[in-house]
Amino acid sequence: MNWIAKNILWAAAFFAVLLIGATIVLNSVTHHGQAIEVPDLTSMSVEEASREASRHHLRTEVTDSIYVRRMEKGAVYSQNPKAGSLVKKGRRVMLTINATRAKKVTMPNLVGFSMRQAKAELNSRGLSLGKLVYVNDIATNNVLRQIYRNREIRPGTQLDAGSEIDLQVGLNPSDNMTYIPNVKGLKYLRAVDAVHESSLNLGKVVFDKTVKNYSDSLAASVYKQTPAASSAPVLMGSDVTIYLSMDIKENY
Repeated sequence: MNWIAKNILWAAAFFAVLLIGATIVLNSVTHHGQAIEVPDLTSMSVEEASREASRHHLRTEVTDSIYVRRMEKGAVYSQNPKAGSLVKKGRRVMLTINATRAKKVTMPNLVGFSMRQAKAELNSRGLSLGKLVYVNDIATNNVLRQIYRNREIRPGTQLDAGSEIDLQVGLNPSDNMTYIPNVKGLKYLRAVDAVHESSLNLGKVVFDKTVKNYSDSLAASVYKQTPAASSAPVLMGSDVTIYLSMDIKENY
């Protein structure tokens, strides 16, 4: 073998060794192939979430807050990356927490609105529809009074965001029937909307053992309802009870 061929072989071997060495160093620096599963930090306090993340060699940072009335103040509402995601060691998990103080919103004047218009207006103001209270009137589903905690509430009143407003609405005896929708398979809030859109009230809400916190309740789906969906009409304002689970396949 002449010297030119030998030099080419030596150069090729040198670059191969260099490439292998660089790959080993790069993999050790970036922890290539070492994936960490992100734990579920929702519903924990910020301190608890930080400790749990640290135990998995991750970091946390509070980046946003919202206000959820039924959730513990200061608790973790959501996280990014989500629980179960595979990430590298030292990854930052961004947290959205439930604010310690409720945002204030202004009560609108809903009298004279249709029930659906009133519901949309409440949602746009950060409020939610509670009960539909039907009374005899010439116009079905026309809002007659707006009620908060069993008392009529005036337009312009300041309320905590997320407060539930009951509506007293008209019911004409010649137009007082509706149909029970099929809400099986729907997530909690969508099921509530479907019940209200059919001029019905939500009776009991029953969560099974798979629902462990408020975030779970939002992700849970309906696996049973009573009464069941039917083509037979029922009186407007009737109650529908829903049963929810994180694992509806097991309950079907």
